[in-house]
Amino acid sequence: MSQMNDNGKLIDGREVSKTILEEVSEDVAVFCRSHRPPHLVVVIVGDNPASRSYVRGKVKAAKKCGIDSTLLELPPDVSSDELLSRIDEFNGDSSIDGILVQLPLPGHIDQQDVIERISPSKDVDGFHPYNMGRLVADKPVLVSCTPLGIMELLSRYNVKTAGKRAVVIGRSIIVGKPMALLLARKHEGGDATVTICHSRSEDIASVTAEADIIIAAVGRAGTVTGDMVKEGAVVIDVGINRVDDPNSKKGYRLVGDVDFESVLPKASLITPVPGGVGPMTIAMLMRNTLAAAGWAGRSEDEVP
Repeated sequence: MSQMNDNGKLIDGREVSKTILEEVSEDVAVFCRSHRPPHLVVVIVGDNPASRSYVRGKVKAAKKCGIDSTLLELPPDVSSDELLSRIDEFNGDSSIDGILVQLPLPGHIDQQDVIERISPSKDVDGFHPYNMGRLVADKPVLVSCTPLGIMELLSRYNVKTAGKRAVVIGRSIIVGKPMALLLARKHEGGDATVTICHSRSEDIASVTAEADIIIAAVGRAGTVTGDMVKEGAVVIDVGINRVDDPNSKKGYRLVGDVDFESVLPKASLITPVPGGVGPMTIAMLMRNTLAAAGWAGRSEDEVP
């Protein structure tokens, strides 16, 4: 059923995520009739305010869903060896189902080393090469939460993807690449013709102008403007950027990668920032954690 709101064009990620968290809560309650509660460990390094805000949201959502959570706070100067050692401990602890290390990490720590150290069966962020490879092979197990959340939004707003032209702006392993793979896979909610644009792409506007679906995930405010979008396109804004705003109490406001005001009149559906994609990422994390808990005790070969 479509979750269209009164505006008619806004995709309300808060409402959809609320529905999904309720669904996960019900599933967790059923799971706990014969198992211990799922257990998520969240690791944060340093005092990045945005990271701390995200982590608080994840811990809060876990509690709401009946998922146990442990928060490990490490100082910004923690050594790479110490962080990897803690991950090894969590990998070997059978009472822990999901491990999430909040990104970004301080510059002295190799982010990819950390991602690859997490056991694939506990990689609820879906960033491990094993899980990325499963997605490439069209046999996904744990998928990156933000792209998964976007697919859920498209589904719940009855956006047809089969045969449609989709443009993904951004090529990170966190959003861009898995997003393109999900849209293109031979599966319900996929079957789109997908183009990936990025910082080296030329004349992006000519590509987006033909898109039925645009996913903007570059981390730069105002990347997509109204003149780049065709009438009736569905526009999903993944970006969260701070821009100065002297009229705001905080001195700034949050905007996406899409110039909302100029794109809104042309889009058939669009996600606001905040309140669009962000809440969905946390909802999908809870779903991934429950899925990982269902595989607890199995060997890597037994995980589907």
